[in-house]
Amino acid sequence: MIRLNTAFMAFALAASPALAQQQPQQKTPGVVLEGDVKLEKNIAANGGTQIVLEDPKVVVPGDKLLFSTKYANKGSKPADNFVVTNPVPKAVRVADDSAAMLQVSVDGGKAYGLLAALTVKDASGAVRPALPDDITHIRWTVPTIAPGGSGKVEYHAIVR
Repeated sequence: MIRLNTAFMAFALAASPALAQQQPQQKTPGVVLEGDVKLEKNIAANGGTQIVLEDPKVVVPGDKLLFSTKYANKGSKPADNFVVTNPVPKAVRVADDSAAMLQVSVDGGKAYGLLAALTVKDASGAVRPALPDDITHIRWTVPTIAPGGSGKVEYHAIVR
């Protein structure tokens, strides 16, 4: 069994920070981003189960992670149509429940759409529907971040 440690997770986060862009391709003064990743654990509690988020010390294939990016407008003007783009670390695949609802890219961030509408070429050159394993980037467009406003975007992933 492959074990991935905290150093790997720190590397994965550092290597794939959230990239913020405002249309058209200009940085927005005053908007700051902070990325994080948590390990999701199901804990038995009161006759049921409860999901607990923990800092990932050791992860193994099949573990579910929650990647999040917090954004905050520290500036004095609203940020309109603010785009947050997250590269997906190669050590994980986007979970099916997240993949179906997000704007994703399967070509390194060149084009985006819903996963169900995207295709990829396999090794033989044949075109097939894109799968969660094919996702390379995820993006969100926040309509407006008011001065002093903040929020968070997130997706679930599974360790490969």
